[in-house]
Amino acid sequence: MAIRLRPHHLLCMLTFVGKGYSPRFTANYEVLAQRLSRGETIVVVEGPDDICTPLLEDENAPHCLGESVSGRDAVALASVSGLLGRPLSVGSSIVPGASLFRTLRRHFASGRLRAACTGCEWTSLCDHVAEGGYREVRIR
Repeated sequence: MAIRLRPHHLLCMLTFVGKGYSPRFTANYEVLAQRLSRGETIVVVEGPDDICTPLLEDENAPHCLGESVSGRDAVALASVSGLLGRPLSVGSSIVPGASLFRTLRRHFASGRLRAACTGCEWTSLCDHVAEGGYREVRIR
């Protein structure tokens, strides 16, 4: 079974350290982090994905459906496509692994993959995680 991720979550997954919007959100993300660490295939989707699922049932759902998030997805998709040297679009598959995570994290830390993060409420946490060498990340 594949993990459905919207494009900006290809960046968020790089710095996930067990913090999130709610306990239910974080527990769901922990399960997904284990699956990603095992190399389960990612399928790029438009709109809410497997990470968003717990938020769709509560008052935070509009965040997942907002225009600013869709814009973030477009920028992230272009950035990751450029870095990987292949066009990604809705329906594209990505096989995660240590090499992919290392490459993405190196470019994330350098700022090359951060354009989609502008205005995100998690920026300071992600900065801290990247500056610390990604020591506490859940996805390896």
